[in-house]
Amino acid sequence: MITLSEENIKEISESLEMGMRCFYNPEKEEFKALPDFANQPHADRKLWGDEIDQIDLVLQKCVVFEPMSTSESFKIMEEFVEIVGDEELQERLYDAIHRWKPFRNFKYQIDSSENYRQLWFYFKGEKYIEYTKQQLSDWNRKKK
Repeated sequence: MITLSEENIKEISESLEMGMRCFYNPEKEEFKALPDFANQPHADRKLWGDEIDQIDLVLQKCVVFEPMSTSESFKIMEEFVEIVGDEELQERLYDAIHRWKPFRNFKYQIDSSENYRQLWFYFKGEKYIEYTKQQLSDWNRKKK
């Protein structure tokens, strides 16, 4: 069973939040983060060549942490809208996520709200930490 410190979980979750894939080699207790090339077609594989080669050599031993899907990220926005205490902002956020380009609209609304912008970052960060812990738990369960 692999356990990680809260600091390591936070580091992985922050990388996932940036759209990276994370690889943890338990034998070396080493982390690597790479762009999610499948979902980031403009990421330059050449820049990451050495890291890709290193991971390929030990991939079978690694715990792989995947970034959230679009639908999972959308659910986090929906959950946040439910806890917003300002009814006017709550309504604007609700409208934003139910229109064309919900992520862009949500970002615009939350960036325009001084009082809730930092709360959103904290909320989203906590959700990514939970998500990272769940991936580790799932990996440990599979390895039993």
